[in-house]
Amino acid sequence: MIRLTRINHIPLVLNADLIEHVETTPDTVISLTNGQKFVVLESTDDVIRKVIEFRREISSRLPSHD
Repeated sequence: MIRLTRINHIPLVLNADLIEHVETTPDTVISLTNGQKFVVLESTDDVIRKVIEFRREISSRLPSHD
């Protein structure tokens, strides 16, 4: 899950696994696999960074197979 801010300044927690694509129009629009779209204040680069951080955090919790 990643924390974002809707265009109307309402906080949004989004399941990063459902993101299909992110576009700049010039607002940042996130399209989900279920067809929902969200317009957020964060830039496309910020959204990408948050998704990468989320995935790193999840993978760091996996047990090691050494």
